[in-house]
Amino acid sequence: MIDLTLLERLNAGDKAQRLKTLKEAVKTAAFPKADRRYINNHIHTQYSFSPYSPSAAIFAARLEGLCTAGIVDHDSIAGADEFIKAGQIANLPVTIGIETRVSMEGTPFEGKRTNNPDQEGVSYMVLHALPHKNIPLVDAYFAPLRAHRNDRNRAMLERINELTGLDLNLERDVLPLTRYDEGGSVTERHLMQALARAQEPGLPALTEYDRIGALKKDFIPKVYIKADKECPKLNEYVEFCKKAGGILAYPYLGDVTASVTGDKRAQRFEDAFLDELFETLHQAGIRAVTYMPTRNTPEQLHRLRALCQRYGMMQISGEDINSLRQSFVIKKMEDPQFENLIQSTWDLIKHENEGENA
Repeated sequence: MIDLTLLERLNAGDKAQRLKTLKEAVKTAAFPKADRRYINNHIHTQYSFSPYSPSAAIFAARLEGLCTAGIVDHDSIAGADEFIKAGQIANLPVTIGIETRVSMEGTPFEGKRTNNPDQEGVSYMVLHALPHKNIPLVDAYFAPLRAHRNDRNRAMLERINELTGLDLNLERDVLPLTRYDEGGSVTERHLMQALARAQEPGLPALTEYDRIGALKKDFIPKVYIKADKECPKLNEYVEFCKKAGGILAYPYLGDVTASVTGDKRAQRFEDAFLDELFETLHQAGIRAVTYMPTRNTPEQLHRLRALCQRYGMMQISGEDINSLRQSFVIKKMEDPQFENLIQSTWDLIKHENEGENA
């Protein structure tokens, strides 16, 4: 794990200062040799929820031996430019994207739970391999969606206050924990961070992230308000992603019996109707699926990979980075059966670069 004092420095100041700090840190860093098997295309930064600025995420990825890294913040592309430049400084190939939730209204999955623990009829989607020239296009698209999300955040804070007797305020207690003023998003985890700090101020960083994870699992269900205006409809978002030039992927979750990260309840998701879901995704124009080998059973992975082959879906891999205890390395990538996920990562980078030059 990255030294916490160095992490604090890599998180401090504006983008220019963080990149400058990274340049200095790289000069004396004892990075291991990059392992060609170690790829991760699902890294969150402080532009959604994470202990890491984009510069810090790149340093931590190199420190663990990754050979590539991908950023996918929730509802925000604002960290992408720093991530790209940090990758150049640290000699780490990168890919950029964004994660969001879409409404399944008008599909057979309207009102059904797919890959979203908090809400039925709304599914997570990840836009990968975004050509860099289209960062402004994506940022403009998501700006009003972030504003709608904050309306919902305020309403959830009211529920939190009612249940706890606190007086949490979005502008005073939550936004300072985020990079919203730089185009970042405000997530449910930020609300839980504000709650954790109000209830138990001064917790050590590792303990605080553990507390946030526990609150996300146990307390969010008590205060959650369904996302609505911030979620584009599936067909609308597919068309936008074509315009943006990236590769839109459905993130498979699979039924959860025991949460690897400790912040998900045992819960059923899309496994009961996975075949029908693939048919719907394919008809909508989605040609990629992303999944996390560590978090699924061999049986789930075998079925998923077979469906990807049947429908001609590109297979992408990455595992969430939004807590200090999580490793950037996906150890399952050492298994030769996942060799295709290594190649697909380089295909993402190729697509991104070709789109940039188109």
